[in-house]
Amino acid sequence: MLGKQLIQAASGSAAAGGALYVDDVFSTFLYAGSPSAQTITNGIDLSTEGGMVWLKSRNNTYSHALMDSGRSWSGWLESNNNNASAGSTYISANTDGFTINFGGLFFNSDPYDFTSWSFRKAPGFFDVVTWTGSGGNRNVSHNIGSVPGCIILKRTDISESKEWIVYHRSAGGSLNFLKLNSSAAMFGDSGIFPSNTLPTSTQFSVSADFNASGGTYVAYIFAHDDQSFGTNSDEAIIKCGSFSGSIGNGGFVDLGFEPQWVMAKRVDSTSDWVMCDIMRGATDSYTSTVRLKANKTDAEDSFRCIFPQPTGFLQYVEGASAATMIYIAIRRPHKPPTAGTDVFAVAAAAGNSDVTTNFPVDLAFQLRRSAGSKAALTRLQGKATLELRNTSAESINANAWYESNTKFLNAGLFTADSAFHLFKRAPGFMDVVAEGITGSSTNVRVNHNLGVLPELIIAKRTSAINNWYAYSSSLGRDNFLVPNTDTATNPLANSWGTSDPTATDFGWNALWLGNGSHVYYLFATLPGISKVGSYTGTGNAINVDCGFSAGARFILIKRTDSTGDWYVYDSARGIVSGNDPYILIPAGSSSDEVTNTDYIDPLSSGFTVTSSAPTSLNASGGTYIFLAIA
Repeated sequence: MLGKQLIQAASGSAAAGGALYVDDVFSTFLYAGSPSAQTITNGIDLSTEGGMVWLKSRNNTYSHALMDSGRSWSGWLESNNNNASAGSTYISANTDGFTINFGGLFFNSDPYDFTSWSFRKAPGFFDVVTWTGSGGNRNVSHNIGSVPGCIILKRTDISESKEWIVYHRSAGGSLNFLKLNSSAAMFGDSGIFPSNTLPTSTQFSVSADFNASGGTYVAYIFAHDDQSFGTNSDEAIIKCGSFSGSIGNGGFVDLGFEPQWVMAKRVDSTSDWVMCDIMRGATDSYTSTVRLKANKTDAEDSFRCIFPQPTGFLQYVEGASAATMIYIAIRRPHKPPTAGTDVFAVAAAAGNSDVTTNFPVDLAFQLRRSAGSKAALTRLQGKATLELRNTSAESINANAWYESNTKFLNAGLFTADSAFHLFKRAPGFMDVVAEGITGSSTNVRVNHNLGVLPELIIAKRTSAINNWYAYSSSLGRDNFLVPNTDTATNPLANSWGTSDPTATDFGWNALWLGNGSHVYYLFATLPGISKVGSYTGTGNAINVDCGFSAGARFILIKRTDSTGDWYVYDSARGIVSGNDPYILIPAGSSSDEVTNTDYIDPLSSGFTVTSSAPTSLNASGGTYIFLAIA
């Protein structure tokens, strides 16, 4: 392990002694085509470290375009055909992304939408190597630092019969290969790896078929299960494996992590190379995953194929009663935040307007400020919305979610002014779990990726009418709250399982939350960024110390020992010394925003509950829970 850390530091992949995260080496970034040059800022250092960028139109039948540092970013390759490298230097690598140097290209043209996948070179994740053929067999060195899980080979100066050749560790050894530009099944070929030589942690071998004298070649090399990433440098961020499935069976593929990007291919029969990612919509089992096909120019379409779970994904196989599949899967972002603005944004916006963030939104509360909907949405649920005020099942709204790295869309969902509370999942701060069909067990355990003990869990059955339920660590697992009502704490033994939540899972009693699909929002205290806590009312002003340095931007408060609505405050609408607007969930006597009261005040370390606050916020001896975000 120490050796791998030294390799990373020496290569510039992490600060000396520091950690490297998937956030540092991989990005899915969506962009709108432009008639002129544009810069994609995704946080990936392609200039210093090198790597590969893969571009594809989402809503037009343009070819894929792959460009890499091994060829000095000059010319593109198309995964959907066997053409030689085409074009000139159409993109430039930056320390935080890349620039597309011209508009009007098939990977940058108005009015089409595009996706980009950036793979940065890093030991344990990805490498790009190139060579000029010399004839005969050849050993090609790489810097993955472990045995590769997948190698994609291509001759770049001409088209030739070997096409795009894919070696995959689960395809059956050194004699079996696939073609990236083809839907064909796995085939045998003894003329690619000489003497059936398997790749090693330092090199792979090619025959004259991929070493013709004067020919130019590129190889994209993907690692497998190299556990040298994350805070303690003990986590894998990429796996190359296989699974067997049958159409629509929803079988589970255990990765040990939640994926954000999966490319999969059937090997025992013809099938397309399916590419799914969470930014474009890899969603739960009641909606459809959005996919592209590496071997085709097709625009993206929807098919229920990949459903991310906290430790892997549910898979759905197309067109076969049984099939054997291979895959490459990349972990979801897992880098700890350093400031509240890294993971939370708040806005008070007019109807039908966009809200800009500096991160992809994973959870959104859209609270209409006048009478009307108070909605919750998650990226894992795609276009589905849930109403916070009632028991309704999820509903589908085509405008519910903006597929963007930097925007959240209000258009078409609310036509009136709304308050927006936008969250990014991050270790120690917040997590979302969208769970598929659950069995009839009385007590269920659910995996999560919060990484610490959850202190607040808000849960809802999404597939049917059911209450919202909430767990609070200050109340314990034998009590629950019902956020769509104003009721006090409800005691019920083993409400949240027969054992307490842990840093990796939590429980609930299926007898009251119900069978079906569910969504859970998990929150925890992250010093300086978020605080989940409780206080006891006095009737006098109470300073609630959250450990912040510049006050709270978001506050949620609920009385637990008696009835009381859930109060929502935010800095966009005003947390000031005077009147502070609030919205109630549930709606209380009115679902309109209240603007003429002074129940809270700003406090640099958190917030103050004033002496004028009602008993639902500050009764002498009353008990309250809260969530605050800096």
